[in-house]
Amino acid sequence: MGKEKSFRSTGAAVSIGGDWRLVADVGGTRSRFALVDEAGGLAHALSLANADYSGLGEAAEAYLREVAPSPAPRRAAFAVATPITGDRVRLTNREWSFSTRQLQRRLGLDHLTVINDFTALALALPYLGAEHLRSLHSATGDPSAPRVILGPGTGLGVSALIPGDDGEEPTPVATEGGHRDFAAITEREWAVHQVLARRFGRVSVERVVSGTGMVYLYQALCEIDGEAAVADDAAAVVAVSDRDARARETLRIFAAQLGAFAGDLALTLGARGGVYLAGGVIPRLGERFELALFLQRYLAKGRFRSYVESIPVALVTHSWPALAGLAASPRVWRAAAGADGGGNGATG
Repeated sequence: MGKEKSFRSTGAAVSIGGDWRLVADVGGTRSRFALVDEAGGLAHALSLANADYSGLGEAAEAYLREVAPSPAPRRAAFAVATPITGDRVRLTNREWSFSTRQLQRRLGLDHLTVINDFTALALALPYLGAEHLRSLHSATGDPSAPRVILGPGTGLGVSALIPGDDGEEPTPVATEGGHRDFAAITEREWAVHQVLARRFGRVSVERVVSGTGMVYLYQALCEIDGEAAVADDAAAVVAVSDRDARARETLRIFAAQLGAFAGDLALTLGARGGVYLAGGVIPRLGERFELALFLQRYLAKGRFRSYVESIPVALVTHSWPALAGLAASPRVWRAAAGADGGGNGATG
């Protein structure tokens, strides 16, 4: 198994024998699993490479064999990188599909809740402390207003969190905002749009602002300039950016378009409570993430510059934020107990 470092959200020692619940964050490239103990802490978190498994059921079984919890979990909540519209779930950026009910039976669960992965990230926002966030743009914001979370991973996810009234818990909004049309701003970006339109027909933001999109963007720039592409995945694009002009330009356009998109979402959703960036790509870019270009486009909203300028922007640095959102949310576990009809696409 391909593993990342295990993470536990509480400092207490883990003992086998609790009322374990199973959580998973299923992306296009990796699936992250953990157990939730009786106190709501994450334990035994592992990240598995999807390419090693034929489907989610096989990956989940591999995780449970590895950890061997006793007793076995009877309730589970999975966050999956795709729209959740019914029992049949098909990942957007991985050839995996499953029936929630059949997967529940296969894993021996009494209840299984399935929600969108960025919905889980939105649910995590109230539980993230300052140690889990890095400020990218300081502003006061409005804690009583909606918040939006977005981020490039294999694809481009978007969700929002709407505050509740009179102390009620906030409501997450599941969206497919990453599939909004790609909006070219410069002549160079328009040239990229034309290349990608010939390749895909419709061009969404995800075709440029994501791990896979970074490759499409780089290949488009190479085609425009009549140069051979020397990188065929996002890691390779980043690796050659010190010596390849089109790879460097890829990182600049990537950051600029992410900033423009984040600002558009802040305006669209009235997200004066904050804009949060997540996903696996930005942490892997490190210092190569062009923050100045991101902020330039984020703030370039004409008459509404002051509106977005008043909204704080932060990068989520929590190691397992979607799992933390699943673990901590009462809404998720009411659904897993069959208490509320499974809102937000939850079934089981």
